[in-house]
Amino acid sequence: MSKPIIHALLVVAFSLMLTACGKPPEEAHEEQAGDPVALGERKARVCMSCHGPGGVSRVASYPSLAGLQYDYIVTQLRAFKSGSRENPMMNAMVASLSDTDMQHLAAYFAAQGQ
Repeated sequence: MSKPIIHALLVVAFSLMLTACGKPPEEAHEEQAGDPVALGERKARVCMSCHGPGGVSRVASYPSLAGLQYDYIVTQLRAFKSGSRENPMMNAMVASLSDTDMQHLAAYFAAQGQ
C-alpha cells in the first residue's frame, strides 16, 4: 500500500475513534466544569496514541507535548482547527474540539514534565 493511502486510512481511523469516544451533549456540558488538568487528561487519551503517554513521544516524527507552554498548545490547536497550520492528521483530530476542549488539553500537557 502506498504511503498516501496508509496516511488517509489512519486519518479516517482516528476520526472514527474520536467520534466513538465522544459523549452525548448533556454529558459533554457537565465536563466543562472542574479541574482543567483532570478534564484534559481524559480528553488526551486519544492524543497519547501518537504523542505518547503523558505527552512524551516515543516516535521522532510525533512531537512531545509534555511541558510545552499552555498558550503555545492552545495556539497550535486553534491553528490546526482553522487550517492555518496544515497537517492532515492533526486537522482531522482537532476538527471536533471546542475551545474549552483545547484549553483542557493544553492545561494537561503543560502540567506534564518533559
